[in-house]
Amino acid sequence: MEFAFLFADWLGKPVWMWLGFISIVIALLVFDLGVLHRDNHEIEVRESLILSSMYITLGLAFGGFVWWQLGAESGMNYVTGFVVEKTLALDNVFVIALIFSFFAVPRKYQHRVLFWGILGVIVLRAIMIGLGATLVSQFSWVLYIFAAFLVITGIKMLWIGDKEPEIGNNPIVGFLRRRFNVTDEHHGQDFFVKKPDPKTGKLVWFMTPLFMALVMVEIADVIFAVDSVPAIFAITTDPFIVYTSNIFAILGLRALYFALAAMIHRFQYLKPALAIVLIFIGSKIFVADLLGLEKFPAALSLGITFAIIASGVVWSLVKTRSQPPHIGPEELPRP
Repeated sequence: MEFAFLFADWLGKPVWMWLGFISIVIALLVFDLGVLHRDNHEIEVRESLILSSMYITLGLAFGGFVWWQLGAESGMNYVTGFVVEKTLALDNVFVIALIFSFFAVPRKYQHRVLFWGILGVIVLRAIMIGLGATLVSQFSWVLYIFAAFLVITGIKMLWIGDKEPEIGNNPIVGFLRRRFNVTDEHHGQDFFVKKPDPKTGKLVWFMTPLFMALVMVEIADVIFAVDSVPAIFAITTDPFIVYTSNIFAILGLRALYFALAAMIHRFQYLKPALAIVLIFIGSKIFVADLLGLEKFPAALSLGITFAIIASGVVWSLVKTRSQPPHIGPEELPRP
């Protein structure tokens, strides 16, 4: 058959399913950059919420397709992974706001950094998830290491808390400034510009603060992936569900950033809920073994995860309802 290859198995799923997912992601990125944001402009909270609602709807709709095509358990695992990744991304939003503040990135260029950052995330997550899937398929005991890591991370978040990153003292920032030409001022939307070398007078390429911000956003995602990738593998080992739920959640994060950055202070009590979610996801593998179950029930896992996160959101909104509006990330003091 001419199109027989579309039904060939690749990483446990037919090729046509992977191609369909990749086509959707490419179409969304082209639509975003080529239509919605063809010109650089400041994204207001209202636009951010509308775009985020669109991405969340598309992500859940894809979960419906997974449910219909692969069954209820796969569908629930996808939704669980989607919700967990989306919630863990709230920490990432705060760090991105600090990065934009430190490099004084104008609001109208922040979307440009986030857009190209997403392209890097898609590739980096594919590599990390591919390595994770290979390890799990070859050494099933690796799942227990992932699970123990999540439990330890959750306990650390509960009792120790996360230290606010110091962007200015980051060794990557120091390395780039020592090894490469870096401008102190922005040059519009450019990541690189040609300027006279201070020593020779010849025109050479300089990195702009916008590119430095992009590098730091990518590094921040790699760090956060250390939590999120083991978390999704503790939910399911299906590479298709792991990758698609991760990418759909991250695609929406870019759109949601501008709304969340303005009201991140309203979710200050969500971190304990995230810590409990990590502990639960990690411990359920051991609980399933103790109870003699092949797997922890997907429906119960989704219900408990959603209940913990919803409780954290509601509690945060109630406790912070009287707090004044938060300042935008570009108005935060530089570290």
